[in-house]
Amino acid sequence: MPQQNMRKIRTSNLLQRLFKTSNLETFMGKNEDAMQMPSFHTYISELCKEMGLVPERVIKQSSIERSYGHQLFNGIRKPSRDKVIQLAFGFGLDVDGTQKLLKIARKNFLYPRIKRDAAVLYCISHHIGVVEAQNMLQDLGLTLLGGE
Repeated sequence: MPQQNMRKIRTSNLLQRLFKTSNLETFMGKNEDAMQMPSFHTYISELCKEMGLVPERVIKQSSIERSYGHQLFNGIRKPSRDKVIQLAFGFGLDVDGTQKLLKIARKNFLYPRIKRDAAVLYCISHHIGVVEAQNMLQDLGLTLLGGE
């Protein structure tokens, strides 16, 4: 996964520091580097390079409209949660990679107590492609990806 130019502090440690601090401004100043995240378009572009993929292929594998997909990669558009999930399919990410992609996009994680999310998690963990995942969602009477 793309390397980030930030001081590596575990999230749990950062949370402990936050709860123990008596001054929020001081905490923010001392931990500013650890609180940085790359922009979504930068992250997915770096991910392409690291995985030896080209954006065009990822977009096609994601079943995202071509020009919209390129706008995501160029930072012109901000993705919806569903588009992030579709990109995860396009990259062939596992569950952890998908959750990280959602985090970088500042979207809610997939949550297994929600039927639609459980179906998506199942598809991702079983390496089922986006088209087959859409068919499964439809068969289950759940909203298709991109149908938000």
